[in-house]
Amino acid sequence: MAGIKKILLTTLPVLAAAWVSTTALPSEANAQEIQLTGPLKGAPAVRRLRLYREGRVEFAPSFTATILDEYKRTLLVGARINYGVTDWLGLGVWGAFGAVKVSTGLTDQINTTASQDGLNRMNSGLNGQFKSQAAEISFIAMPQITATPFRGKFALFQSVFADVDAYIFAGFGLVGTKERKDCPNFILCAADHSTESKSHPAPTWGLGFNFYLNNFMALGFEYRMIPFAWNRSGFDSRGLNADGSTSSSGKFPDQKIDSSDQTYKFNQMLSIFLGFSFPSKPKITD
Repeated sequence: MAGIKKILLTTLPVLAAAWVSTTALPSEANAQEIQLTGPLKGAPAVRRLRLYREGRVEFAPSFTATILDEYKRTLLVGARINYGVTDWLGLGVWGAFGAVKVSTGLTDQINTTASQDGLNRMNSGLNGQFKSQAAEISFIAMPQITATPFRGKFALFQSVFADVDAYIFAGFGLVGTKERKDCPNFILCAADHSTESKSHPAPTWGLGFNFYLNNFMALGFEYRMIPFAWNRSGFDSRGLNADGSTSSSGKFPDQKIDSSDQTYKFNQMLSIFLGFSFPSKPKITD
């Protein structure tokens, strides 16, 4: 009995205190609104922000290389011109011409090992002819809209710092190519493997990054896609259906070279830019 009495004497005061504290609490919790006062009241989230694009014209020479090409890779030299309507929205145009064309390993193999009989004679010709008929990009001209939703700082080893931004773009323009010349029948196609200039309307889109070296100069990198249909190999690969009927979507050779032999591809390329902005000093916010 003494032990039970001792337990009751030690636990009852604790339970009573807990009951009093819970009943004393308010039944509802109310959050108090914090009013910001003092010198920070109404201040912007960022002060002294450099507006690198708003109201400025950017001229950026570029070097571009196509990637994932089956038969011939093109190295292009060009430039981009942009005007910043706001700091996040710009209007401009990018253009380039094919300065260097490089055959892939697949082209070299076809050029030296393809048999010279039947349809192969028409498609790849004699030794050396396939290399000259493989298609290549001559020029690109792309008006485009650029949006820059992200910006920040870049630090290298805590000693080199630069303002950076990431942007996306989209547009529509024209791509010029050199592709195998059209020919109407097997005999003429087997004898003529020359190319001719063609043009293709095409959309474009991609993304890029700018690293601002100073107030008026930036180093940029860009990934771009330009989808359109063209005959990259110069082969007669389409034009007939399985039943022998003529069709532009037919997946069997029709012994002639024309637009039905063009196939759709998401042409991809990488670019590097060195941009110069005018006026040379950007606007700075309050």
